[in-house]
Amino acid sequence: MKVFTLVFSIIAVALIIFNTTKLNFDALLDGESFTAIVTIIAAACAIILLQILRISKKIEKLQK
Repeated sequence: MKVFTLVFSIIAVALIIFNTTKLNFDALLDGESFTAIVTIIAAACAIILLQILRISKKIEKLQK
C-alpha cells in the first residue's frame, strides 16, 4: 500500500507541475488555463486523500 500511495502522489505532483506551465496569468479562467486550474485542484485533492489513507493505515497498524 505504501508503494501505491507513493506512486500516485508522484504522479499527482507531476500533474500539478505540468499544468502550472499551462497557466495563462492574463486570463486564468479562459480556455486551457481553466482546465489547468481544475486539474491542479484535482491533483491536490488526490494528494490529500492519499496522505489521509497513509495515515489511517499507520493508525490501523498501531492498533493491532
